[in-house]
Amino acid sequence: VNVNSADAETLAAVLDGVGLARAEAIVEYRQENGRFGDVYDLANVKGIGDRTIELNEARIRLTD
Repeated sequence: VNVNSADAETLAAVLDGVGLARAEAIVEYRQENGRFGDVYDLANVKGIGDRTIELNEARIRLTD
């Protein structure tokens, strides 16, 4: 899933350990701060830690 373009519902459905509230936080962070340049930039989102990123690294894309 492209974390730079997907909506919250898609993020919540595809990413393990990411519910709708965290997915909405990802979208909000992206809108306020711009695109994610690295998968580990997701750790800047409240509620997303390195472990969540590691669990989903194979599912996360930054471009289409």
